[in-house]
Amino acid sequence: MSDESGRRGIDSNLTSYGDEGFSRYMRRAFLASAGFDATDLDRPIVGIADTSSEYTTCHRGMPELVESIRRGILEAGGLPFVFPTGSLPEILMSPTTMLYRNLLAMQTEELIRSQPMDAVVLAGGCDKTVPAQLMAAASANVPAISVVVGPMRTGSWRGERLGACTDCRRFWARHRAGEIDAAEITEVEQSLCPTSGTCMVMGTASTLACVTEALGLMLPGGATAPCGSGDRLRHGVAAGRRAVDLARSPVRPREILCREAFHNAIVVLSAVGGSTNAIVHLTAIARRAGLALGLDDFHEISARVPRLTDLKPAGNGYLEDLHRAGGVPALLKALEPLLERGAPSVSGPTLGEILAVTAPPRDWQTVIGSLENPLGPSGALATLRGSLAPDGAVIKAAAASKSLLLHRGPAAVFDSPEDAAARIDDPALRITPRHVLVLRNAGPVGAGMPEAGSLPIPRYLAEAGVKDMVRVSDARMSGTAYGTVVLHCAPEAAIGGPLALVRDGDEISLDVDARRIDLCVEATELERRRAGLAPRPLPERGWPRLYAQHVLQAHEGADLDFLVP
Repeated sequence: MSDESGRRGIDSNLTSYGDEGFSRYMRRAFLASAGFDATDLDRPIVGIADTSSEYTTCHRGMPELVESIRRGILEAGGLPFVFPTGSLPEILMSPTTMLYRNLLAMQTEELIRSQPMDAVVLAGGCDKTVPAQLMAAASANVPAISVVVGPMRTGSWRGERLGACTDCRRFWARHRAGEIDAAEITEVEQSLCPTSGTCMVMGTASTLACVTEALGLMLPGGATAPCGSGDRLRHGVAAGRRAVDLARSPVRPREILCREAFHNAIVVLSAVGGSTNAIVHLTAIARRAGLALGLDDFHEISARVPRLTDLKPAGNGYLEDLHRAGGVPALLKALEPLLERGAPSVSGPTLGEILAVTAPPRDWQTVIGSLENPLGPSGALATLRGSLAPDGAVIKAAAASKSLLLHRGPAAVFDSPEDAAARIDDPALRITPRHVLVLRNAGPVGAGMPEAGSLPIPRYLAEAGVKDMVRVSDARMSGTAYGTVVLHCAPEAAIGGPLALVRDGDEISLDVDARRIDLCVEATELERRRAGLAPRPLPERGWPRLYAQHVLQAHEGADLDFLVP
């Protein structure tokens, strides 16, 4: 890879001193202080974007993975340069990592552009790190390959296998319902995350790993190998070797991120019953690559793809089970008739050429089904429109209660995640199972779009045995969550979307088969309410202010408007 002047290797992206010869001389002088000689500096330069952070516990195994990538680069004759970037710890960041996804994407893009590198290995894993890195790769368009830290292994509690984070939610719901006491929930807490790695269910991290492999920006088999395993480390070495090949080739991310690649990614997203967050992220990545990807694309593809994996939250298994069953390559083989086999791959061959030498799912496993005998119906992800979401909303139908996919009930409205936390358990609200819980001002502009859409069942209903209710919001929900939850309503309440007009007791109609979510209030009454809306103040300063001023809506990928071609 060369920069705009045609320079390659250590002489690319020179520091500006007004004298190129002096810039090269200074660069070599300071690199000599780090022990590099002319033989070192004559090699292709491969950057490794490292998202290690003690705050990001899922990346605890990242240093070992980075070392394996370094080894592969050195073995292939390249020179590795590890550089740190921001890290987005899903559990230890306020108010939500989604607020900072675009900041990490911007930082990663600028570091790739401004430092000498002929290729880059993007080492991520936790939920927003991977989409941020792929957005950066599409924009910088330097040869790139993605490596993830890999999922945790499962733990157990009183003989029951469990893991983060669908089981986190399941046991917390039981605790709220009074089925598990304080001592027992503490025991569960200590068993949910037994190793380093990302959540081992088909949450956002696992979903993004699988769709990245389907996009062709990851070597085959890289999505599912457990964190710290030999398979994971060997994958890191192989990715490092391949990065050196990419540094010597003309292959760029935007060539791989073609429409056929996104078709394949959505097929896999649907087949695994993956996270609704992937819809926002894939839309943003596609737009960075110059492609118009919309909600209808997701719905139409998902409607043709049955669920082929038995993985939580839509099934029963975990990522290590999928890995033992052959991982994403075996799943792609099972999905072969539905795929665009001419799609390119960072590994070199087209997807069709890869599948020609890929074994089908093993006959002894039960984690991957077949198109003839799927494990769930098609339409795992559905997109909705209607008077409550004119620009669209999404629902993970595979994780919803079938009895609630057609529902009409009165609204119980909460004006923010904080309002919901304060009031949802109040019996004075007289919320019934028929109610539709509405959360607003939790979209991109309103709150950075936190994973607050899966509102808890009011405690007094949970104690009475209620497991699910219809919930509607402009927020997101964790890919590990489940329930009948309508998300990403656009336009959001904070910019005057219909959610801002809902009042307690208004009837809301959900019809997933008809792809509708409607507020059953006369238009004249809604206009009267709209006239009384007051504009929301912007954050005072810094990144939150810039974000609120420039973030796009969920159906547009929630990227910043000035970063989209």
